[in-house]
Order: sequence, then structure tokens, then C-alpha cells
Amino acid sequence: MMKKLSISLSGHQTSITLEPEFFTALTTLAAQMGKSVAGIINEIDATRTGNMNLSSAVRVWILNQMTFREIKQ
Repeated sequence: MMKKLSISLSGHQTSITLEPEFFTALTTLAAQMGKSVAGIINEIDATRTGNMNLSSAVRVWILNQMTFREIKQ
């Protein structure tokens, strides 16, 4: 079942929907980085380009983080 997360971006309420596996990865990465989930999503939102929706941008960010961590090891 998909997980919906409501957050505030630049003073506007919005939500993203992620598969449970991506939600778990996001919360794990946030904890490892010492950041809040909302803070990370705000960073992703500020740097995304093109027509990518926020949920997709979060998934791509997670994939990039996991790939980078795997390569580093």
C-alpha cells in the first residue's frame, strides 16, 4: 500500500506518495544524514528541474543516494 506524506514546501502544504520501500529508505537516509524528512524533501524540491513531479524526484534522489553509498563501499 502506498504511503502518503504531507509536508510544507515554501509555506504551501503539499503531499507526496511513495511505495513503502521508498518511504523506509527515505526515513533511513534522513536519520543517517541527521536531517528531517521534510528538510530533505525541501532540498529535493529546491533542486529539481524540468517536469518531474515531486514524488518522482524523491524516488530518483533515493536511488542516487543508495547507488552512491554502494559505490563508496
